[in-house]
Amino acid sequence: MTVPDPWIRTTTDHHVTHLTLDRPEALNALTPGGRDHLIALLAEASADPEVRAVVLTGTGRGFCAGADLRGGPPGVDRIAGDVARTLRLGAQRLIAAVLDCEKPVIAAVNGTAAGLGAHLAFACDLVLAAGSARFIEVFVRRGLVPDAGGAYLLPRLIGPQRAKELMFFGDALTATDAERLGLVNRVVPDGELDKTAREWAARLAAGPTRALALTKQLVNTSLDTGRATAFAAEAAAQEINMGTADAREGVASFVERREARFGGR
Repeated sequence: MTVPDPWIRTTTDHHVTHLTLDRPEALNALTPGGRDHLIALLAEASADPEVRAVVLTGTGRGFCAGADLRGGPPGVDRIAGDVARTLRLGAQRLIAAVLDCEKPVIAAVNGTAAGLGAHLAFACDLVLAAGSARFIEVFVRRGLVPDAGGAYLLPRLIGPQRAKELMFFGDALTATDAERLGLVNRVVPDGELDKTAREWAARLAAGPTRALALTKQLVNTSLDTGRATAFAAEAAAQEINMGTADAREGVASFVERREARFGGR
C-alpha cells in the first residue's frame, strides 16, 4: 500500500482532480515516496468515473526540480541491475502513469521544471506555462544519461536534432522558447496560470470523457505503429466509443440542433 505523501496536496471539485506538489523549499523535488504516491493518485483519477480531468502543478518557484537525490544512503555499493530496476519501477513508472491515465492531464508549470520534472510536464496531454517557467535537461550537467522517458518523449515532440541540442547542452529553456519549439501549448502571465488551467480543465471535464481517453490512446501510440496498425486501432476505438452514452448524446444533439450535454459515460 502506498503511503500518502504530505507534500502532495489533492483536491477534487467539479470533476477535476488537482494534484499540487508542495515542497517549495526543495523546488518540489520528488522523493521516492512522493513519486510513488503521485503514481497512485494518477491511477485513482484514471479509474474514478467522477474524475474527468487532472491538473498537475507546484507551489513556489518550482514546478518540479526532478528527483530528490539527497535521500539515498551514502557509501552504499550498488549491485548490478540496481539502477535499471530503480529507474524502471520509479521514474519510468511515473511517466507511464501520466501517459496511461484515462483522463486528460494538464501540466500547469509554475516555475522551474528540471530533469524528471521537465519530463513529467512533457508527458502531460496539455502544457500551460507561466511566463517565469523554465525547462532544463539537467542530466548532462551531472554527467548522467537522460531518464524518466526523456529520450522517448522529446524526439516525438520536437524532433531528434532539437532534442539532442537540449540534452547535449543542458541549457535552461524559457517558457517562450519552449512554446516556440512546441513543448508548451500556451504561455500565460504568472498570475493567470491557475485561472487558465482551471478554465481548460473545466472544458475538458465537460467533454466526452471516454472519447477523450480513446483519442489520447490513439495519439500517444501513433508514432510507434505502422499505418495498418494505426487504422485498425482507430476502427476499434470508434467501435468502442459508439456504444457510449456520450456518443449517443453527441449524435442526438446534432440532429436536434442543440448543444451537447456530455455526462462522461
